[in-house]
Amino acid sequence: MAVRLNLAVRGLFATPVAALEVPDAGRINAALSRAILARRDAHPSVQASNAGGWHSDRDILGWGGAEAAEVIELAKGVAAQLTADRAGAPIRPAWTVSAWANVNTAGHANVAHYHAGAFWSGTYYVEDGGCAADPSLGGEFEMLDPRGPGPGMYAPALKFTGDGASVGGAETIRPKPGLLILFPSWLMHQVRPYRGAGTRISVAFNFSLPA
Repeated sequence: MAVRLNLAVRGLFATPVAALEVPDAGRINAALSRAILARRDAHPSVQASNAGGWHSDRDILGWGGAEAAEVIELAKGVAAQLTADRAGAPIRPAWTVSAWANVNTAGHANVAHYHAGAFWSGTYYVEDGGCAADPSLGGEFEMLDPRGPGPGMYAPALKFTGDGASVGGAETIRPKPGLLILFPSWLMHQVRPYRGAGTRISVAFNFSLPA
């Protein structure tokens, strides 16, 4: 005789990652590209997670023009939709913003890191250097499974039903001009080496709580 089992399965500990194609990105990117490349030509790189390439200071809102502010304000709106208090009620913190630009050319990457001291972090793509059209050029944004190697280290050929394909590995996002992504600041991430002959430009940011 068949026995009916009342099986309840919940997907626990999901990590929210948001992606948005920014309206009027062509106008925004043209202005940002000019401002960022001019800044690169006039100021040395900051050394942070970048393996080669150019990393600006963290005050792009001071020199990036109205378009930099426009991108950050849009990102704040996304963060507001994704943030609640512990009771689940919507909340709009007065975020402290830190934002900067990255310029990568052939062979450049960003090593695995997280953003300590922030709640939300994100990236906006100004130029992709051809990555979107040609996967062989690399340059993907890569997010590492926050559960670590555990889910895949015992039986790497298996995954849990309903779970993402990463299972102890990684998920990637291919850069595309006008794409804005937002992720928890504790999420370990990196940028794979760019193998193209063009220029890959992005704006990164942190949203922190006021001191």
